[in-house]
Amino acid sequence: MADAPLLDVRDLSITFRQGDTETLAVDGVSFSLKRATTLALVGESGSGKSVTALSIVRLLGRAARVQGHGLFKGEDLLAAGEGRLREIRGAQITMVFQEPMTSLNPLHTIERQIGEILELHGARDAQKIRFRIIELLQEVGIPDPSGRLGAYPHQLSGGQRQRVMIAMALANRPDLFIADEPTTALDVTVQAQILELLKELQARHQMTMLFITHDLGIVRKIAGEVAVMQKGKIVEAGKVAEIFASPRHPYTQALIAAEPKGAPPAIDMTAKTILEAKDIRVWFPVKRGFFRRTVGFVKAVDGVSMSVREGETVGVVGESGSGKTTLGLALLRLIRCEGAIVFLGRPIEGLNFKAMRPLRRDMQIVFQDPYGSLSPRLPVADIVAEGLGVQYKSMSLARRREIVAQALEDTGLDPTAMDRYPHEFSGGQRQRIAIARAIVLEPKFIVLDEPTSALDMSVQAQIVDLLRDLQKRRGLAYLFISHDLKVVRALASEIIVMRDGKVVESGPAVELLAEPRSAYTRALFAAAFEAKAVAGAAVSQ
Repeated sequence: MADAPLLDVRDLSITFRQGDTETLAVDGVSFSLKRATTLALVGESGSGKSVTALSIVRLLGRAARVQGHGLFKGEDLLAAGEGRLREIRGAQITMVFQEPMTSLNPLHTIERQIGEILELHGARDAQKIRFRIIELLQEVGIPDPSGRLGAYPHQLSGGQRQRVMIAMALANRPDLFIADEPTTALDVTVQAQILELLKELQARHQMTMLFITHDLGIVRKIAGEVAVMQKGKIVEAGKVAEIFASPRHPYTQALIAAEPKGAPPAIDMTAKTILEAKDIRVWFPVKRGFFRRTVGFVKAVDGVSMSVREGETVGVVGESGSGKTTLGLALLRLIRCEGAIVFLGRPIEGLNFKAMRPLRRDMQIVFQDPYGSLSPRLPVADIVAEGLGVQYKSMSLARRREIVAQALEDTGLDPTAMDRYPHEFSGGQRQRIAIARAIVLEPKFIVLDEPTSALDMSVQAQIVDLLRDLQKRRGLAYLFISHDLKVVRALASEIIVMRDGKVVESGPAVELLAEPRSAYTRALFAAAFEAKAVAGAAVSQ
């Protein structure tokens, strides 16, 4: 039948069994996709979005019990044999995941990885395979595609790696393209480019696309229909324009409204300066030849100056590779740099490891991925107390646990859970644990390196409120590194815009956000606020 949907999911339920415990992850979900259309599956982490998508091609593993029907071109894939599924996966149905660096093999070239997809589904002529790979790389916007065939994933930027993943997914001209949070870890400008690319490819190839995201601002730009998931159920579904204009379910309303709110606290201009840096440079040598002679430098940070007062947040924004994180690490003396750094009135640029140790209690860092920065083998109590053990060796175990309990309580966590392990907590809770570890030593200065970028919108807002509250109560100075301008706007009183290691412009956040002077800053701000502005306008109609 011409009007029959390409994909028809009926009454899908998924249960995970661990020991004697069963968890219902997806509960009676039904939806359908017509050919050449895009459906966005939206919800917070744990809502069942990705599990639903993975179940369509049976990639959940033995711990999952899947019930219901997943009809693809009329064939129930949930009842298909493994041989038939191998024919369909990578050919008729393909997927692109959130983090390309974990999906791409770091030991194989781009040419080999794309070529493998083609060979698995029948391609044999080496010359034709190579031509097809170049064609695919050109189609997804990789510059000099023939020159990039021998490149490895680590030699590409985040946006380029995601383009390679899209090229792999398009290799066999699929009928159904599943994109699972494909832009979450990308800068706002790169995110906009990838969304535009997907939209263009979908129209050109008349693909059917299932797009999974937690950000409703993205949905407006990519999809025609949306299904909102909460706790394994679809709570609302329909045309994107209608859902945005008049959301009926309270959860959908909360998702649309979810973004960091409020403003940074007023800065006391008489407050003492916690850290001041002048002309910071981090240059990495480029060495070539048999004798490994230095032939040039990668100027990751090139002449940056800044200061931060007690109770103040300085936001550092820019795309990946602009030098934001390198600057933060240099200020903490975690990597070598040139230039002057004065911390709490004391020059620290020349101090060795031993001399820096007492100062470490007053300077801390919170990373982007809490799951990667928290040891999976240690309970939360030991993770948070690690700094106490280094700085206060004679402190009793009972006293350490008492301080840890207070730090967990201050970050909105239940102190009774301190003996549990990181995998037993949600993403937002793990980030709170990372923040608790940072504040347990009562520091004066914290570098926050993309602490909210991997989190749901509603959880982002909670973390921003937490950081603002901690800053107010403890007088903390923050260096907040982010590519998310909405979060920076809610936290920072000063903003530094970086590009290619240099400061493009800087100044008070209110002035910079209202009237950016640089064309680069204007483009960065436009990419950050356009989608949310459109979504907000639709809701207010």
